[in-house]
Amino acid sequence: MEYTRSQQEKVVTAGDLGRSHIGQTISFQPNEFTVVFGKIAGIARTEAMVYVSLDGVGNGTHLKDEYDLPLTHEVYLPVDVLTNAESTIKDLFGKVQENLRGTGHKGEDQTDRL
Repeated sequence: MEYTRSQQEKVVTAGDLGRSHIGQTISFQPNEFTVVFGKIAGIARTEAMVYVSLDGVGNGTHLKDEYDLPLTHEVYLPVDVLTNAESTIKDLFGKVQENLRGTGHKGEDQTDRL
């Protein structure tokens, strides 16, 4: 099984997880047979591993609620809507400025010719 993230998710390495991620939903593939989706309840780390505890995943016969992941293991978190919106607005504003500058130069060139 090969899990590919959705468009609403961003890639983060397990080593980048911290207290600001507690409460967020997470998805990852701890092994080649399993994909996990859950809400982060807690994070612990050592120099080599990150331990992720999940809410709402355990208590099943085959479901674990704790996973140990190497620091470089990729996990997927929801895209930060505010940061994403901010960068989109900045991009749009830059394009508007470019278009206005481009129109202004063309208009000046045309008036110079007259």
